Amino acid sequence: MKLCVALDMAKKDDCLALARELKGLDLWLKVGLRAYLRDGAKFIEELKNISDFKIFLDLKIYDIPNTMADACEVISSLGVDMINIHASAGQIAMKAVMDRLNSLPKRPLVLAVSALTSFDESEFKSIYNSSINQSVINMAQITYKSGLDGMVCSVYESLAIKSVTNDNFITLTPGIRPFGEENADQKRVADLTTALDNKSDFIVVGRPIYASNNPKEIAQRILSQI
Repeated sequence: MKLCVALDMAKKDDCLALARELKGLDLWLKVGLRAYLRDGAKFIEELKNISDFKIFLDLKIYDIPNTMADACEVISSLGVDMINIHASAGQIAMKAVMDRLNSLPKRPLVLAVSALTSFDESEFKSIYNSSINQSVINMAQITYKSGLDGMVCSVYESLAIKSVTNDNFITLTPGIRPFGEENADQKRVADLTTALDNKSDFIVVGRPIYASNNPKEIAQRILSQI
């Protein structure tokens, strides 16, 4: 299991300061939509200059197939190591993305977003007219057939996804509250033990690290347990 630290702070300088503090630790960094819109591709370069971090660019691309493929090709040129798209875009769109990226000399890992961890069961059903579990299983099967590397999902869906794909199919799980912190805007959260038991390959931790008085210590505590 790998730790992926979310750089979700309101100021670029704070994000860079956190990256400097975490330098030397065996972890990934996640750059989300706000940070990328605010700081652009140069931010990726600045993070890489601090240390040889692995970068997950979390933009959740969702559009018509050709537009998604175009966008993912541009994103891949930034030198990031993992990107994501929405499984809800469907098999044709996901295959278009992979056909485009597989033609490149080197491509990032590509994951599909299933059900956002901010959804609870009732809100999800009001939009998708299906249960979270049923939809995630269906999305996982389509994603796997489309040639992607894995899924972004809740911890509680990780084992089910692997059961209908294989154990090497990556599950990246946001909503991790390692030491019992508050849920905030996440609904389907879990601790480290649950993530380990459900075979999560990547855990994403944001607030519990960057809102701490000693982010490096919290990151080290997490790494020692996973």
